[in-house]
Amino acid sequence: MAKVLIVDDSKFMRLILKNILGKDGRHSVVGEAENGVDAFNKYKELLPQIVTMDIIMPIETGLTAVKKMVEFDKDVKIIMVSAMGQEKIVEEAMQLGAKGFVVKPVKPEVLLEMIEKVLS
Repeated sequence: MAKVLIVDDSKFMRLILKNILGKDGRHSVVGEAENGVDAFNKYKELLPQIVTMDIIMPIETGLTAVKKMVEFDKDVKIIMVSAMGQEKIVEEAMQLGAKGFVVKPVKPEVLLEMIEKVLS
């Protein structure tokens, strides 16, 4: 069972991701963050095995948070959760150290499969 930190500025999106993980039962959500600054602080505090990361957020973007997390912990496992049309930004996130990405709207089976892939 992996501990997961959900990062998205949309409370509704965080709820959707939490519900997907809760119904599956293999992973537990240990925290939520609504911007990159909050995400980095919660990552350092909670040390989850997986982080789901939105890209476009206020205060600090997902890309900045990815960069800071990778500098803090080179083994961090981040899955970008992004809308279509942001492929170039997702590519940049992968170059910064993200391990995978899932397109919004999130399909439960796709998210769960990506988590398993990133963990293995």
